[in-house]
Amino acid sequence: MAFTRPTGKHRRPSRLSRTTASAAGVAALTTTGVISGLAAPALAAEGSSAEYAHTGLTQSISIGDSLADEIDAQAAAQKQAADEAAAKAKAEAEAKAKAAEAKRKAAEAKRKAEAKAKAEARAKAEKEREAKERAARAAERKRLGSYVAPIDGSYVSTGYKTGGAMWSSGSHTGVDFHAASGTQVQAVAAGTVVEAGWGGAYGNNVVIRHNDGTYTQYGHMSSLSVSVGQTVTPGQQIGLSGSTGNSSGPHLHFEARTGPDYGSDIDPVAYLRSHGVNV
Repeated sequence: MAFTRPTGKHRRPSRLSRTTASAAGVAALTTTGVISGLAAPALAAEGSSAEYAHTGLTQSISIGDSLADEIDAQAAAQKQAADEAAAKAKAEAEAKAKAAEAKRKAAEAKRKAEAKAKAEARAKAEKEREAKERAARAAERKRLGSYVAPIDGSYVSTGYKTGGAMWSSGSHTGVDFHAASGTQVQAVAAGTVVEAGWGGAYGNNVVIRHNDGTYTQYGHMSSLSVSVGQTVTPGQQIGLSGSTGNSSGPHLHFEARTGPDYGSDIDPVAYLRSHGVNV
């Protein structure tokens, strides 16, 4: 006898359904006499027909259940493997994401540290620059406020108030610094030139008004390097020594005054020493 199944999609019956169906099928076959007719010789040769009929049915059901269990186990193993693969992939993805985030944070921290270091370096450089500028300004103020001798390395050859017929007032209104012709003459302090040119008995002379309101005069020069209205700094060249005007030989006549004109003279050596010049 052949058994047919309608076409279409079917689900594999559960173990309980398979067992029930198998039992029902065997019962049907027994009722129709198919199993009885087919198994009669074997049953007659081996013993009781009921015992052998029951034994054959049990083997058939056991083989079917074993195959179904194996398929279920394989499906469960495949599902477990798929779940484990998915979990592993997820863990790897999370690890990569964490590593990428850690790398990003490290890069950001490095960038911030470098930016901070650069900013600190710029601030330090700026402070150093400002400090240097302040020091330079202070040094310049000090230099501008300083005094020097009118001729470097010279000495006083004729003192202040020395008497003699050479001077119309009867005495020397300044001091003479020893100097060969053409020696550099320099301003003793910062100031503004108020006279530059021929000064009669003084020959070629320069008069400078200084920042403290005092004046200095430089006479008998062979040439001049400044003009009226020009500002000068301590040590700046204003001309070259000579023997012009009422002079007995090359030297520099130097006066310190309270005003720009003749007759307002003060002791030039004391004046220079009061400003720290060693003469």
